[in-house]
Amino acid sequence: MKFSTREFKQLENKAITLLGMSGVGKTTLANKLDKSRWFHYSGDYRIGTKYLEEPILDNIKAKAMRVDFLADLLRSDSIYICSNISVNNLEPVSTFLGKVGNPELNGLDLEEFMYRQNLHRQAEIFAMLDVPDFISKARNIYGYPHFLNDAGGSLCELNDPQVYQTLAEHTMILYIRADKEHEQMLCDRAVSHPKPLYFQEEFLNKHLSMFMQEKNISAVEEIVPDEFGSWVFPKLLEHRKPLYEALADQHGYTVDLHQLQQVRDEEDFIELVCQSIDRS
Repeated sequence: MKFSTREFKQLENKAITLLGMSGVGKTTLANKLDKSRWFHYSGDYRIGTKYLEEPILDNIKAKAMRVDFLADLLRSDSIYICSNISVNNLEPVSTFLGKVGNPELNGLDLEEFMYRQNLHRQAEIFAMLDVPDFISKARNIYGYPHFLNDAGGSLCELNDPQVYQTLAEHTMILYIRADKEHEQMLCDRAVSHPKPLYFQEEFLNKHLSMFMQEKNISAVEEIVPDEFGSWVFPKLLEHRKPLYEALADQHGYTVDLHQLQQVRDEEDFIELVCQSIDRS
């Protein structure tokens, strides 16, 4: 949605999609807003509790079945396994997505990794297409006047026009643009704590080949998963930046991260969005 500043301020029901890399403060912002007025929709939470719930549990059960003690209990239905996913704990989703590389280091072979990547992409598409229904539920069932879609960092890579059109029709898309200092912080974090990531297939194939050539590795199974994750993250960041910018230019607005970090409450946030509208 595109608005004038006046139109946006007068909206009784505001709906905003936050766009940007993981770590730029989308969830932090959501926690600063009045929880009685803003419905916080986490795309990753929806993915984990709805569209990847069964694959996530199957993955955990497969690991448990390697332990004889647990395998016997599972076969006899003496225990059951569930994941404790929350908006602030999305580890089961990350664990399922996994990392490509040496299986002895908890890596996945390329076929399994791509299978999970494709499952995640489809799940994220479904989760974003659910946004209009959740806007309606938030207002009509729970009484929230405003809606915040905390989208995953890979939203820009889905390459699905229906998703982008749906979000643009029902929400204001707001891109959180990191500065060079924060980009370096994200890259440093990827080195110290590499996380599972979603990749477009073409990007992954290209950079796997580059990494293997640079490290003189002949097979994917020889890759140290965390090493590839740390190495590829800065390249993924540069790959995503123009995709974020294109979505914001076409469908929404941009705010700078250093400005967003000054936001204390709803009033500050609305004022920041208005400044972004004025600049556009």
